[in-house]
Formats: sequence, C-alpha cells, structure tokens
Amino acid sequence: MFLWYVATMLAVESIDVVGSRLQRLAAGGSEAWAEAHLMMFEKVDAAFEATGTLAAGGTPTEIIERYREHVAANAARLRL
Repeated sequence: MFLWYVATMLAVESIDVVGSRLQRLAAGGSEAWAEAHLMMFEKVDAAFEATGTLAAGGTPTEIIERYREHVAANAARLRL
C-alpha cells in the first residue's frame, strides 16, 4: 500500500479513539487515571516497537500499519 494511504487511514481511524479517551479523561476518577496511565505506556511501547521495526529493515508503511492495529484494538476496548 502507499504510504499516504495508510497515513491518512491512521489519522481517520484515530479520531474515534482520541474522542473516546478524552471523554474518559474528562469524566475523572479511577477510570481516567487508568486510561491516562495506559495511554502513556502504550505510546512508549509503540515507539520502541517502531524503532525495532526500522532497525530490522522495516518500512514506514509497515510501522503505520502496525499503529493502525493498535488503534483498532483501542477502539474496540473503548467501545465496551
């Protein structure tokens, strides 16, 4: 797939996750704290994973496709 396509799809798919996370954070309480904590660790883990992929000869398209998998998993979790 083309890099521009997967990058655009990542942006579009991320919108729902960002909105859902903002709602949880705005609600406050223990769920907001847990979501913020999870979000920070997910970002760090994803960055390490992307770095490893690049070091192993992966392409930017492969990295973005993997990020899309993470976004899809978060979207499914946040819908519950």
